[in-house]
Amino acid sequence: MAEEKEKAKAKPAANRRTAVAMRYDVETDKAPLILASGRGAIADEILRVAEENKIPLYENRDLANILAKLEIDTEIPAQLYVLVAEVLFFVYKLDRMAEKREKLIKRVKEEK
Repeated sequence: MAEEKEKAKAKPAANRRTAVAMRYDVETDKAPLILASGRGAIADEILRVAEENKIPLYENRDLANILAKLEIDTEIPAQLYVLVAEVLFFVYKLDRMAEKREKLIKRVKEEK
């Protein structure tokens, strides 16, 4: 009976949270690179580190599951460029918004 309760508590692998960390530097990288990947507690740690370092988070379960199958320190294959481009565009927009916010704050401080 206790064993059944333990099994009921355990989440199936398909339902556990998945996180993937990527890097892409247009000046040095040929393609985005997988830095970290994991499910469950490892995914939670990846997300904690990202939030702690103010790294943008993009949620897409299907894409995370695909990218999680890739080896760490490998480039994204060309077949996934279109999917990953959506993530990069999202991050680009966030960066632009942050720049605008900083300029606005600077201008408001100068006017005081």
